[in-house]
Amino acid sequence: MAKYNDTSPEGRSVRLLRVGEQVRHILSELLMRGEVHDDVLTSHSVSVTEVRMSPDLRYATVFVKPLLGADEAEVLKALKTNTAFFQKEVAGRVKVKYAAKLKFLADESFDTAAHIENLLRDPKVAQDLDSDKQ
Repeated sequence: MAKYNDTSPEGRSVRLLRVGEQVRHILSELLMRGEVHDDVLTSHSVSVTEVRMSPDLRYATVFVKPLLGADEAEVLKALKTNTAFFQKEVAGRVKVKYAAKLKFLADESFDTAAHIENLLRDPKVAQDLDSDKQ
């Protein structure tokens, strides 16, 4: 039997990706329309960048990023406080056997990409890259 690999999109099934994308759209819509009665969440624009579902679809890890990264800790705390509301809404809109338990995490991929970009712009690295072309 093949091992399950959830670290890369290639290792996840089409169903996991599809359900994760449905959950992402629902959460994005809830946040965009301000359906959550929370002052922090209504005052911040929050992007749901990715949702990773567990193989049994019982758990969902939700990666979020506030606009420009402002007040990230405060936004994450508000999301975690309102997890029950989000779970109820997702359960009612996604047609799966079990309601997924949501876990909100900050999306660090943008910070990682910016760090790599800065490293590549470093004059010493650029010099090495230029010497490889010759």
